[in-house]
Amino acid sequence: MNAADLAARAAGVHVREVAEIGELEAVHRLYDTIWRPDPSSPPVPLDFLRALAKAGNYVTGAFDGPRLVGACVGFFGPPASEAMHSHIAGVSAAAHGRSVGFALKLHQRAWAMTRGVSEIAWTFDPLVSRNAYFNLAKLAAGATEYLTNFYGGMHDGINGCDDTDRLLVRWSLHTPEVAAAGAGTVRPCDAESERRRGAVVVLACSDDGLPVPGVPDGDTLLVAVPPDITSLRAAEPERGRAWRTALREVLTAAMADGLHIAGFDKSGWYVLKRDTTEGQHA
Repeated sequence: MNAADLAARAAGVHVREVAEIGELEAVHRLYDTIWRPDPSSPPVPLDFLRALAKAGNYVTGAFDGPRLVGACVGFFGPPASEAMHSHIAGVSAAAHGRSVGFALKLHQRAWAMTRGVSEIAWTFDPLVSRNAYFNLAKLAAGATEYLTNFYGGMHDGINGCDDTDRLLVRWSLHTPEVAAAGAGTVRPCDAESERRRGAVVVLACSDDGLPVPGVPDGDTLLVAVPPDITSLRAAEPERGRAWRTALREVLTAAMADGLHIAGFDKSGWYVLKRDTTEGQHA
């Protein structure tokens, strides 16, 4: 049994492609339930789902018996790039904590590899700690680009009225690290150990939950995010926007200065490192 099948079994779901209109309507309803969008702007319109599936792109559901509890949608990139963009994935609240999202991504990896795809890219909100950990640690994807207000205003139950800044990640499907992640090996990242070795805190969280910028002076930087940005946006949107601004300034400056995101500690820290071998000569 391959890694994707094992992950689905562990999550108690069956993951498969969906193409018929009734099941696509179920995917559409699931996304509406998760994102709670403005009715005029659904996460993925039903007619677009139908077209993507008909054209042979990736539209799958995770089923607990007959009940849809998760879904993932992706589409192919330029023909010569052997790449896919994973546009949206979501799991119902009733199935949280079962690693259904992990099962969906491993199914997507296996599906893509059989079609000659070597890389899958997608975006996520860098303020959402659980997603950062899932993407960078559990899946071993690499963050390559900070995208400012990438989707414009979405005005839904998750993004609120905040800018839609995103991190672009790339998942190199054939690397040993990604294969190990599929077998359950989490990419290690220990912010406290990095701090003891001299890492510089360039964004911290104050006792009252506000972002506290530091001085970005070092080859290893630690960048904090709030523990639950979704709840913070709903209760105190101004604080949510303050975190968005602070994280944007820190990450864009650090990445422009040659540092890369090396990992994410589950306690809520990005670890950024400079490639100190760059430019050296024998």
